[in-house]
Amino acid sequence: MIVVCNRIPVHPDYFDAFEERFKDRAALVDGMDGFISFQLLRPHNAEHPYTVMTFWESKDHYEAWINSEEFKQGHAQSGRMPSEAFLGHPMLETFDVIQSTAKIVREAE
Repeated sequence: MIVVCNRIPVHPDYFDAFEERFKDRAALVDGMDGFISFQLLRPHNAEHPYTVMTFWESKDHYEAWINSEEFKQGHAQSGRMPSEAFLGHPMLETFDVIQSTAKIVREAE
């Protein structure tokens, strides 16, 4: 299983608008093969980035998502935010899950 984290630095004045984008997201990812879970994490410290996490059965499943028409549709429907809403560039990170006590990991293995 892999976890993909997209750390997005958002200006505090745009927190509500940023979160709204995800409330209205197309949810097309939910039906993708190998998709396990989605989480949007709001930072306690406004200087820290938001983290968007998705959990996948494998890297191949994640890559199929980012190369899919559903990905393009979902991101086109999410709307655009002005450049001043962001305090820098997002940072995409991928991780292999080595150990976990989370139920979703045990079910996916």
